[in-house]
Amino acid sequence: MRTSTRTRPRHFAPFALITSAVLLVAACGSGSDDSAGGTAGVAAKADKIPTADVVSGVEKDAAAAKLLPSGVTSLTVAVSVGGTPPGTTYLDDGKTLTGQDVDFTHAVAKVLGLEVTTEQAGFEAILPALDSGKYDFGASNFGVTDERRKTIDFVTYINDGQGFATRKDSKLTKITDLKQLCGLNVATAAGTTFEATLEENKKVCSDAGKKAYKVQTYSEQGAIWSSLQQGRSDIVMSTINGLRYAVAHQQGVKFLNEFHRLDVGFAFKKGTKLAPAFQAAVNKLIAVGTYEKILKKWGTTGSAIEKSQISPPELKD
Repeated sequence: MRTSTRTRPRHFAPFALITSAVLLVAACGSGSDDSAGGTAGVAAKADKIPTADVVSGVEKDAAAAKLLPSGVTSLTVAVSVGGTPPGTTYLDDGKTLTGQDVDFTHAVAKVLGLEVTTEQAGFEAILPALDSGKYDFGASNFGVTDERRKTIDFVTYINDGQGFATRKDSKLTKITDLKQLCGLNVATAAGTTFEATLEENKKVCSDAGKKAYKVQTYSEQGAIWSSLQQGRSDIVMSTINGLRYAVAHQQGVKFLNEFHRLDVGFAFKKGTKLAPAFQAAVNKLIAVGTYEKILKKWGTTGSAIEKSQISPPELKD
């Protein structure tokens, strides 16, 4: 946590003009299309990343800012760059970060009158680094689980969760029980609740007398989708919002279903004194309408929450 009033360089550049990005997926298969039999191709299509400025007009709220610990004027946030929206990604200039978490971070900082410096880190490295003080908080779609709450404090700002997607030619349908994954290769991101859920429940296959599924972890979303398209993986487990976006902007893939909803929040070292201020800031954004604008920008209005909470219990199905 920083208490100095000295101006610090910003790693979040201002929002750029409209640019386009190509998802990190290439065509595969051998001459088949989405409607034909055989292996359907998974092809990327160019798409413009939303660039509407929904943050710069946010004003400081004195009541929320007063909740900050005395002397705190700047903070360092850690983000993981995932490659595709609504997660954190780059605009075409290769240096401007954007995404839903970026917008929420900027908006909360403006409500609190804070200077925010951004540092990039691998998703799996952020939460452990909070305890050491390397970062003041993390903003990378961190799901609130009871296990994480043992060592991390959260301030919620959306509701997302776990879901599944696969190739359109797959016979897989709705996944309601992990036993349906037995014998399959499941691609997911390293250090996530998805990896934890899959690893913790492998025994469901042996208990049912079936071959265990294989968990394939990757540090980048592009690698996950490449694994699926090239047939090394049979199914992807990831965030509901991320999967819906990927399926809407790629050919040859389909969203299967939501599996488990989770609250998502800014992550802090356990016992942080920053949580009340951040909670007040999120609730202010909800009250003035900026919150809704951010969700509409990223197409995630289904993830809206009514009010922010500090480290609520994990949602149960």
